[in-house]
Amino acid sequence: MNNDPIIIEYLFRLENDSEEYFKIRLDRDTLELQPENTDNLPHWTEMAFSRCPQCRLSPETSHCPPAVNLFPIIQRFEKIISFDTVNLQVTTEERVIVQKTTAQKALGSIIGLVIASSACPDTSFFKPMARFHLPLANEEETFFRATSTFMLLQYFTSKMGGLPDFNLEGLKKIYLDIQKINVELAHRLRTASNTDSSINAIVLLDMYAKSMPYVITHSLEELRYLFEPFLKSSQSDVSPPDHSANPKLP
Repeated sequence: MNNDPIIIEYLFRLENDSEEYFKIRLDRDTLELQPENTDNLPHWTEMAFSRCPQCRLSPETSHCPPAVNLFPIIQRFEKIISFDTVNLQVTTEERVIVQKTTAQKALGSIIGLVIASSACPDTSFFKPMARFHLPLANEEETFFRATSTFMLLQYFTSKMGGLPDFNLEGLKKIYLDIQKINVELAHRLRTASNTDSSINAIVLLDMYAKSMPYVITHSLEELRYLFEPFLKSSQSDVSPPDHSANPKLP
């Protein structure tokens, strides 16, 4: 059995020809990020600095796990502006993705991965999505991945004897909690950075978080077109009822 960590590499090539490289290591069993050196952490990573109102970690926890994991990334982008051009290369076990984009979108991608894989109870739902990380996912891809992940979770819940939530109410709650986390992380990053790229990366992530409850309630039907070929074929496979065994009396 392979016990080596799952490696996801982010390489940022900046406009001044400099590069920033990050190697994200996920525990293969827990899917939690294995943090780098946690010595000399800044005060904005402390739990008491900007604790989320719904935080379920022990009050004795000294530092916020997502903040600790974001620290080595944020400190290396203090001079990067949101709309600076970045050539991003992301290498996973399965593929390499290369794209030219803005600093805020590139940072949003790695920040989303780090938050999802941190030892925070309110982000544990996102660990399967971190395992099958999709860099620079757009809005529709994000909604599809989140709802699909949640429905698969309901399958396993049912198999364990639990009550599945096919109305996606639990998914709304997950994203409402993520909004609270984003608010507190943005507060931390305003203290951590002199530029706007990291903060705006969180803002982009929060836009998806704010949209999800609305999509579930009002717009999920927009994804129906993806399943129309199967729905049509499955309907054609259903034979009409046979009434010959019960003929009408004259």
